[in-house]
Amino acid sequence: MIVKHDMENSMFKIGEFSKLTQVTIRMLRHYDETGLLKPAQIDPITGYRLYSTEQIPVLNKIIYLRDSGFQVADIAAALNAEDDTAAASLLDKKYREIQKLIETEKKKLKKIEYAKKELLGSKNEMHYNILLKSIPSCQVLSLRNVIPNYYAEGDLWKTMSGFIDKHRVLLSAEQTFSIYHDTEYKEEHVDVELCAPVKKKLADMDGFVFRDTEPVPLMACTMVYGPFSNIADAYISFAQWLQEKSQYEMTGQTRQIVHRGPWNESSPEKYLTEIQIPLRELC
Repeated sequence: MIVKHDMENSMFKIGEFSKLTQVTIRMLRHYDETGLLKPAQIDPITGYRLYSTEQIPVLNKIIYLRDSGFQVADIAAALNAEDDTAAASLLDKKYREIQKLIETEKKKLKKIEYAKKELLGSKNEMHYNILLKSIPSCQVLSLRNVIPNYYAEGDLWKTMSGFIDKHRVLLSAEQTFSIYHDTEYKEEHVDVELCAPVKKKLADMDGFVFRDTEPVPLMACTMVYGPFSNIADAYISFAQWLQEKSQYEMTGQTRQIVHRGPWNESSPEKYLTEIQIPLRELC
């Protein structure tokens, strides 16, 4: 914390100002070069940088903002803000950015814990029962879009829910589901189609389409209990199962039904997701 002295009208050379404020000369020169804190005066004869005590509050703000993760341009914007509301808005924005970074790092920590269990061979393996069944065609309200990643699917469902409410679409008792049209796993730009079975078709509009889904004569299905991160293990079980059942091969688009998810279950440990992979039987 920089202590403000009583020498309101005193002028100090950069070394003196550095001692009084506990800020290095290197940093004071840096703030000068970047325009954040110019000297109060430049001695015309010696060229010395001269600072005043009136500049200490500004220097305090610079240090607080720097220690909060602000870059030079952001610090300048905060210092030049027209009023406290504008400055508070910049601080709130930085707060949200840091919160997002913390959440990202928390996810990395969870992945490290998972990797540690894998590497040490102490993984608590889950076994998934694979069931074969046929899926008939059904009439659905469809919304297909390329989304940034799999986590963005929730926002797409909100869009569909809004459309259903606005146009009073009559849903059938069948479960809503997602169809993934990519032929491989993708970390971004995911081609997904949301399907909500309906009692009656309406006119297509605003990217929403009413259509009949394709029947799937042979679908391998399994239930995944717990958080969505368990889905990766379910696919590994599928791979092992397919290797044993050499008479089948994968074909078509995979589907997913979230029977219990964030909208109807508060605990991720109680989520229930059904994974469906279309197969064909080899001759």
